Amino acid sequence: MGLHGIKVNELTIGTRAITPISTAIIGLLCTATAPEGDAEDALDAAFPLDTPVLVTDIRRAIGLAGTGGTLKPALEAIADQCSPTLVVVRVAVGADDDETETNLIGDVSAENVYTGMNAFLAAQAQLGVRPRILGVPGLDNQAVVTALLPIAKQLRAMVYAQAVADDVAAAIVYAGNFSDRELMLIWPSFDNEFAGDTTARALGLRAKIDQEIGWHKTLSNVAVSGVTGLDRDIGFDILGGDTDAKLLNDAKVTTLVRHEGYRFWGNRTLSDEPLFAFESATRTAQVLKDEIAEGLTWAIDKPLTKVLVKDVIETINARFRRLVAQGRLIGANAWYDPALNEEADLAAGQLVVDFDFTPTAPLEGLTLNQRITDRYYASFADLVA
Repeated sequence: MGLHGIKVNELTIGTRAITPISTAIIGLLCTATAPEGDAEDALDAAFPLDTPVLVTDIRRAIGLAGTGGTLKPALEAIADQCSPTLVVVRVAVGADDDETETNLIGDVSAENVYTGMNAFLAAQAQLGVRPRILGVPGLDNQAVVTALLPIAKQLRAMVYAQAVADDVAAAIVYAGNFSDRELMLIWPSFDNEFAGDTTARALGLRAKIDQEIGWHKTLSNVAVSGVTGLDRDIGFDILGGDTDAKLLNDAKVTTLVRHEGYRFWGNRTLSDEPLFAFESATRTAQVLKDEIAEGLTWAIDKPLTKVLVKDVIETINARFRRLVAQGRLIGANAWYDPALNEEADLAAGQLVVDFDFTPTAPLEGLTLNQRITDRYYASFADLVA
């Protein structure tokens, strides 16, 4: 016998809200030591070697960070800027610099054990968060940065590192070693005792900007806390000219200036693709990839119908409209292209949706046209009458 009465089927159709991702998560690769005894035990328990550790209380973490190595001073420099979430990976101090470098770079063993910087790749599975602001304060030489960049690409993260150089010319030459949009190089250093202080403050300030303004604002021209000077003189003029700051910026190196406090000055990545020259363009692309992918998980394995396709496209466009209204994008649009969706592909469960976007470029150069004229004397008599 068939149904005698009323049956209501609940159909889950329509658009879904895309949830913003957390971008102010620092990935800190470091060393740390403590005197033998309770302090060493506390350090090992809080920050076991080659293990991603989630830090949500940076002040408490400083108290557990030991007395040697780079962890404690890096956390202190970051804490001067904000109180972010961090993923800390501590490695063993080697018998010499080469061994420490090897420990920092790490590996993935045959047993799928991640060591060194590779442990960042395990953070999502182990901690439920993904670090997106990466740095190795005080230990970021060329080999370490080069090894970290492929990991940054996988995580869709940015690396902030110190250029290894003694003068402006050497910093420009050093920048020529890289061509990655995921890297921002900084030179010179703040005049603080910790060699990694500048990198650590860049990590903290980047997280602060994400928290207070957004990922669409670059690191440049925001006051840095806890700084009293630079380790060398840098020529700078807000009106331009051939200064040290301009030479460095032209070479895609972010420099440091004193202008109403101390600031990072520069918007550029080391990208060899002009479309991703600005830090904000790279981070926008990274964020959109993750937000849209994670925001469309609900659509996977649903019946591929025209209703589903429209819902997917409208879900993306609704997020774009919100980002444009917030000033995080200039414009963006998603659409269905029949030429990219052949019958055989659709029948095989494969759908292609296109989207484009225009990131917000920083106002890097402002031209003011100044003219001298006597025309304001035309009404002078009226003013003194």
